Amino acid sequence: MARHLITSAIPYINGIKHLGNLVGSQLPADLYARYLRGRGHEVLFLCATDEHGTPAELAAAKAGKPVAEYCAEMHAVQARIADGFGLSFDHFGRSSSPQNRDLTQAFAGRLHEVGLIREVTEEQVYSKTDGRFLPDRYIEGTCPNCGFESARGDQCDNCTKQLDPTDLIEPHSTISGATDLEVRETKHLYLRQSDMRGKLQDWIDSKTDWPVLTTSIAKKWLNDGDGLQDRGITRDLDWGIPVRKGTQDWPGMEGKVFYVWFDAPIEYIASAQEWVDAGKGTDWERWWRTDKGAGDVRYTQFMGKDNVPFHTLSFPATIMGADQDWKLVDYIKSFNYLNYDGGQFSTSRGRGVFMDQALDILPADVWRWWLLSHAPETSDAEFTWEAFQQDVNKDLADVLGNFVSRVTKFCRSKFSEAVPEGGDYGEAETALIAELTDKVKTYEAHMDAIEVRKAAAALRSIWVAGNEYLQAQAPWTTIKEDPAKAEMQVRLGLNLIRLYGILSAPFIPTMSRTMLDAMGASDAAWPSDVAAALTALPPGHAFTVPENLFSKITDDQRAEWASRFAGVRG
Repeated sequence: MARHLITSAIPYINGIKHLGNLVGSQLPADLYARYLRGRGHEVLFLCATDEHGTPAELAAAKAGKPVAEYCAEMHAVQARIADGFGLSFDHFGRSSSPQNRDLTQAFAGRLHEVGLIREVTEEQVYSKTDGRFLPDRYIEGTCPNCGFESARGDQCDNCTKQLDPTDLIEPHSTISGATDLEVRETKHLYLRQSDMRGKLQDWIDSKTDWPVLTTSIAKKWLNDGDGLQDRGITRDLDWGIPVRKGTQDWPGMEGKVFYVWFDAPIEYIASAQEWVDAGKGTDWERWWRTDKGAGDVRYTQFMGKDNVPFHTLSFPATIMGADQDWKLVDYIKSFNYLNYDGGQFSTSRGRGVFMDQALDILPADVWRWWLLSHAPETSDAEFTWEAFQQDVNKDLADVLGNFVSRVTKFCRSKFSEAVPEGGDYGEAETALIAELTDKVKTYEAHMDAIEVRKAAAALRSIWVAGNEYLQAQAPWTTIKEDPAKAEMQVRLGLNLIRLYGILSAPFIPTMSRTMLDAMGASDAAWPSDVAAALTALPPGHAFTVPENLFSKITDDQRAEWASRFAGVRG
């Protein structure tokens, strides 16, 4: 048994997230957390809403609500939708929490104390029309690196290049659309990331098991151009964590707040404090402080590739720089983008299927299975309604659902709603057990390595093996000549349903629970011995016949959904 800390990139508060956001961080993190719990490990799975910065201010203004009220409402919405998708967070926190405020200010004070923060008088874009400075996301323009015309003032969504607002070509205010922008002087704090370059380089070079996607992005920002640059950590905004040195005022920084990308990752730690303060757990420091027991914790982060620079450079620079025994991440699982039907998902531009809409039309497990089995690990992936219909119908309805239905209904019809007797398992059954033993080991290996698509393929092959056995042995034919043998075949089939319920739980938790409940399986421990697992339900053990686990998606449904979600959210 090991201890695992898992965090998912925390989603912005500004609106409901789309399926690309879901599969890029929260869903694979939940898959891994559920798997590790199933294997008997101790897991702390944390996430939160990212509530500061311009996205929150702009969204609140658009909604006509005070920003604090808007954030509270949207946190509740996102928490409800996350629950709808079965995301098993131990705590779903808020970056606007008092815990994160205090911790962020404490980190800033410590970094200043050790000489890793400097004050900079800089030129910043000022909008005469709006009567204010325009930090990062209040400005859009053309990316000087790739030519993308809707780059933001902090980062280009197209090429992931980190930017400053003054880098943009033909910039305009996202508040008013004004182009009458000018550059004025203002004072800000900078994290001296360049001083940490050597330590960061050595640390990243030591992570030889990390995905290439993660390390390649990190090394690009370390080495491209002038290398790792110092990063501004304050902004001229009303909403955010006030700039302080711990509990002390910071002269010259009155009215400023910390940059959202400074305080947001610190919320990973603060959410553990929130977890304890909410009465859900005890001793958060044993997860986050290496001097308090976190040295034996394995910490895994999940995120989309656009978040990698901050999690491999800025946040580690904060953790390392503070030099206070904070836990550093052990493994970063990053993902490419899931595109939507020939274009990109986009929260800000309202393109694609969003999480609330998805739950309105189909059960969460259907989405979980398809998204995870097509996770964009090695390259960008694409959602199309045709592929979605085809794969859901084949994998869930024809393979898994059909197996459960055929076995349970045949047993009820020919025997009873209890596991039949029959004789000992024969040659075909022994061969199947040996095959499944190998397949389960392969499945576990892929899950341990967080190879999501390969794990899904391995699980699918386990389902297929049961179907192939059932088709080849045909108990509906066997019963005519050897009823006892047919009983034995059905007994194995019912035990297979229990096994499938256990193994499938990380991917499709609701339907897995349905299978286990139907089999009356009080013990759902992960199978260390497949042969033993396939005798867990003894003769005479009662079961029920579940309703069809998965309904097929019809051509009419597919066409209607493709039309309804044609790329623009109303």
